[in-house]
Amino acid sequence: MDDDDGGEVVDFEGEAEEASPTDDAPADGAVVPMAPFVAKRIEARSLYWRGWDITQIAAEVKLPVSTVSSWKSRQKWDEASAIQRAEEGTLERYLMLVAKEKKTGGDIKEIDLLGRQFERFDRRRKYANGGNEADLNPNVENRNSPEVKAKKSAGKNLITPEMAADLRADFEASNFEYQTDWMSSTSLRTRMIVKSRQIGATWYFARERLLVALEEGKNQIFISASRAQANIFRTYIIQWVQQVCGVELKGSPMEIKRGEDENGKPLKSVSLLFLGTNYRTAQGYTGDTIFDECFWIYGFEDLFKVAGPMSTHTRFTRTLFSTPSTMAHEAYAMWSGEKFNKRRAKADKVEVDITHEALAKGVMGPDRIWRQIVTIHDAVMKGLDLVDIEELRFENSVEEFAMLFECEFVDDGASMFPLEFMRGCMVDSWEVWKDYEPYASRPYEGEVWLGYDPNDDEEGKGDDAALVAIAAPTKPGGKFRILEKHRMKGKDFAAQAEAIRAWTRKYRVTKIAIDTTGVGSAVLQIVRDWFPLVTAINYSPVVKGMMVLKAKNVISKRRLEFDTGWRDVVAAFMAIRPKITKQGITYEAHRGGGIGHADLAWAVMHALYFEPLDSSKPATGG
Repeated sequence: MDDDDGGEVVDFEGEAEEASPTDDAPADGAVVPMAPFVAKRIEARSLYWRGWDITQIAAEVKLPVSTVSSWKSRQKWDEASAIQRAEEGTLERYLMLVAKEKKTGGDIKEIDLLGRQFERFDRRRKYANGGNEADLNPNVENRNSPEVKAKKSAGKNLITPEMAADLRADFEASNFEYQTDWMSSTSLRTRMIVKSRQIGATWYFARERLLVALEEGKNQIFISASRAQANIFRTYIIQWVQQVCGVELKGSPMEIKRGEDENGKPLKSVSLLFLGTNYRTAQGYTGDTIFDECFWIYGFEDLFKVAGPMSTHTRFTRTLFSTPSTMAHEAYAMWSGEKFNKRRAKADKVEVDITHEALAKGVMGPDRIWRQIVTIHDAVMKGLDLVDIEELRFENSVEEFAMLFECEFVDDGASMFPLEFMRGCMVDSWEVWKDYEPYASRPYEGEVWLGYDPNDDEEGKGDDAALVAIAAPTKPGGKFRILEKHRMKGKDFAAQAEAIRAWTRKYRVTKIAIDTTGVGSAVLQIVRDWFPLVTAINYSPVVKGMMVLKAKNVISKRRLEFDTGWRDVVAAFMAIRPKITKQGITYEAHRGGGIGHADLAWAVMHALYFEPLDSSKPATGG
């Protein structure tokens, strides 16, 4: 008789009649009673499954070899599964112990053990017939019971009103004066803030919006140029709540439970969404929207059209903040009031004063947008003690400092690489690059080219040194991807060479290009000791011109990609302008105060230069 498993446990087929000589009965022809005969058969099969051969078994059960061999063949002993053999062995031992007249304490324990083993066999049979993990392990079923799940989820992502009060107290005690000014504008419908770099705006708005979610029960939708940038909000929120409340928030979207109000009534949960270029997937949500670095977002106008309806209801707010980029950016039309005036009658047009003098304290404009400009000088004057302005001036050119720290928009009309031209390179690397793991010891398995632009002098007092790792095209005419970038200042040639060597251990580097101007020649000499095929680039008007032309060709065909959060790469390319010399036209970064920049752009162009102008031809050098 077959069990549910399709395997035979005990086969009594043909045992209903007494054995006869034709059934390989004993030699003397005596009739063997049914029960002993069956017992011998079971014993023989058990011995066979324990490894005995047919001759040994026949001698043990005192039957002819041909009888045992016939049983083996008819009952298909060799085809029995491991579980069938285990079940029969367990049954045999169990029956033997139960049949004992006098049982020891060990016998009783073993009987209990064998009984539990039968239960396991039954669960395994259910699992084999389409069951689930709970059939094998009852604890799994217990863990997944509705009661247990409800108990587990009750405290997950829970921030009670008491915890929210603690967060509010910590928030108000931690802000600088200019951040306290932002607090007074929290409930305004639309805010637009142009701010200096490195003054803690993302840190502030992550906290402000969490408190609004907890206190007012409104969803918060954080939109950035990339997922990596949006996740900065998420990280700040998780760290803050862990520090103040001891609660570890999880999930994305992040669903937060708010506990009960003072009357014991459950408060509605809220959601925090952190979006990059996948903002279209959140169109079903409503809530306050926060646009981070809006002047650097590619396709801002389309994004605002899609994301704006998320905050259509008057109780929802919209907050936009960013360091400035260029006046050609789509968000600038909203900042200047041009977007409001577009297609309005002359009598309905408004004038918006966007000077620093007018907006330093924050002003509600005639287009109902509250605007403010916070420069690095404003922030320092209002308590920011984390930066050294003179050091920042030293590290950046006059134009770069004016844009990033003094909130001046740039007219990039004279640039070889204006922002509009560069925006096609900017991608959300977390979403697009599926073969790149930035936090792995080996982030990328493909071929990588390194471009290096060294310090101007041996003391490291000129430009920053810039090192970039670029994923080479996988086919002719394919894309270049800037996987990683690194800037160094004040390091001697040996330290610069060691930084390059560290990346050759991290990536499968096949080509390295180094500008040999100044200290670069010393760096090249060291690198050549362990990478003999390193390529030296000797700057001249012709070489610079060829590199710029190659880069423009690659970028115009959308063959260069880097993360959209890397605004310093964009700024570096934007800084490159043509210059007329006695030898003709050359290209250089606009300099001020004796300090140059665009080192990242030149480092990228060093690597791109390995590919001929005709991209169908094989790469050179390295």
